[in-house]
Amino acid sequence: MNRFRVACRAGLVIVVCTAASCAPTLQQTRVQHRQKSPPPMLQLWTDPGDLSRRDLLWGPGRAVTAPTTNMPYTVVKRDDSGYSRGYDVVGPDKRKWSIKVGPEAQSEVVLSRILWALGYHQPETYYVTGWQLVGNWKYEGDPARFRLQSDHNSDGEWKWVDNPFAGTAPMQGLIAINLLLANWDLKTSNNRIYKIGERSEPSRRYVVQDLGASLGKPRVFPIPVGTRNNIDDFESTTLIKDVEGAMVQLNYRGRHGEILERLSIADVIWACALMNRLRDAQLDAAFRAGGYAPDIRQRYIRKIRAKIQEGLALRPLVAARAGDQA
Repeated sequence: MNRFRVACRAGLVIVVCTAASCAPTLQQTRVQHRQKSPPPMLQLWTDPGDLSRRDLLWGPGRAVTAPTTNMPYTVVKRDDSGYSRGYDVVGPDKRKWSIKVGPEAQSEVVLSRILWALGYHQPETYYVTGWQLVGNWKYEGDPARFRLQSDHNSDGEWKWVDNPFAGTAPMQGLIAINLLLANWDLKTSNNRIYKIGERSEPSRRYVVQDLGASLGKPRVFPIPVGTRNNIDDFESTTLIKDVEGAMVQLNYRGRHGEILERLSIADVIWACALMNRLRDAQLDAAFRAGGYAPDIRQRYIRKIRAKIQEGLALRPLVAARAGDQA
């Protein structure tokens, strides 16, 4: 009996010690999970610094890396989904491109240039005519957007309303800038996480792509879609619909409208102040990159400036609210 009691006590000690030895490990795991830090802001946005030095004609690319029109591309896949048609191709230098034809090609290049200039990550995009394909394919040589695909891998999608940067000035500013430029197709599948490579900093980048449903006007009920690449429609738009307390209701009708159309006054001012740092010559270069005629470029620039001023006109409200709180 004594031996049995001793054995039981020994077993009890072993069990207790084992449980005790496990407890810090479980607790440590919970603490580590709670303290998991969000990704650095560099994965979404980097301060552009001196914006006047940004070249919006070529954006993140260069003239020497632009797609060639002298040699044919090989079609890997035909893309008939969505509004625009196009192809996934491989060039003679083995680089992979996504080609999009139609009216969205121009507006996408312009928005990509502007977002890149403001510090948001964008892939190399070019507006190209006269390109060639191996074989007999429709749309060959038509004005098209070429987007480089082979410099990154896809690491999934990210959501406008649920992401690691939600509530920050750069994230809210990204929403405001897209709405200022009348991008109404803010669906999750247009938001991609690019994995660039372990040696790149940052190695993961949160990117808004497929920006072509813009530079027109948002959809108006009961019409399910807005217009794109239409200067007359764009000139009819405004940035702000209403101001309610500290919140601004932007003039937007599209996906997630109940959330994305309402930003704080400070968010809208931040975005418009950033946009205002771009010179007219830079905006003109962005529209030249998209193949727009001089008169259309100037009309777009005037309207963009007017919408920027709508946002900056909110500044006295911030000062007034600060005075009331004091």
